[in-house]
Amino acid sequence: RISSLALVCCSLFLYQCSKPLEQYTNEELYARFWFGNADIKYIADLVRPELQRRTRRSHSISVEEQVLIALRFYASGSFYQVVGDSIGVDKSTVSKVVKAESVTLASLVNQFVCFPRDDQISQTKHKFLLLGNMPNTIGVTHGEWEYINRKGRHSINIQLVGDADLLITNCVVKWPGSVHDACILRESALYRNLQTNRPDGIILGDSTYPLLPWLMTPFLASNTPEQARFNTAHSKTRCAIERLNGVLKRRVACLNYLRVEPQGVCNIILACIVLHNIATKRNVRLCDEVNDAPAESAENEDIPPTFSQNERVTGHAVRDAIVRNYF
Repeated sequence: RISSLALVCCSLFLYQCSKPLEQYTNEELYARFWFGNADIKYIADLVRPELQRRTRRSHSISVEEQVLIALRFYASGSFYQVVGDSIGVDKSTVSKVVKAESVTLASLVNQFVCFPRDDQISQTKHKFLLLGNMPNTIGVTHGEWEYINRKGRHSINIQLVGDADLLITNCVVKWPGSVHDACILRESALYRNLQTNRPDGIILGDSTYPLLPWLMTPFLASNTPEQARFNTAHSKTRCAIERLNGVLKRRVACLNYLRVEPQGVCNIILACIVLHNIATKRNVRLCDEVNDAPAESAENEDIPPTFSQNERVTGHAVRDAIVRNYF
């Protein structure tokens, strides 16, 4: 015979399993998972078609619970055992859930990570101009991240392109940490596409990248005041990618140190990139984030002339034209 206390406990357990979000206030959700109630429901609906099938097969935990477990891991970067203890599941469950959630979110990367469309180019340029006074900019790139595997070795180096709103607009997540940034770029679909179809704008990269008609690097030595001003604007504008990296690492602390095999690392990174863009588009602010949006002003709103898509020019020619016409 089951006692009334046991029935109450059983009913409470079933209620919590069916409605796990009801256990927390919105403030508690932000503190533990970096997302609020509505955001978590949105993420759960995105992954539900895939994770629901797994749940039905194994009679396991709900999709909402799986999302909470994975988000707790991404946000904290703790060991699976620690994550499991904080939520009330065992280590093996956390491992399986994080793997399944990461694979599912990674499969959505093309849906949430995309280069500015033609109708977005003008606004993107304007925001970058306000940010650092660099004309015609449609993206900033960075490729210095290295992640540590369980053997303590640098395992993955990734390439990110971001915009002035700190959205990730392109990513490459597959190369060993020893591969140079320029090599990752040259082997990427982004490089092949932009080499064939010149964009209506430029991407800014640091001196580890090649100088190309669509990829502007700084002058290694500025010999004129104009070149110095170009370098200053270049550096100020590229700060967007540094801020993006900082926000991403604060939002998903697991990226500071991953203790899984390379393929698992790639899926987790892609999942975190998708979550970062979801958070950015839904205006999910970090608890310690300050509003450092650029002021609505710029030294000069006149954009220098661009080269024709069909005109054969070098990166040096484009950079010199920007300096000559704008700085």
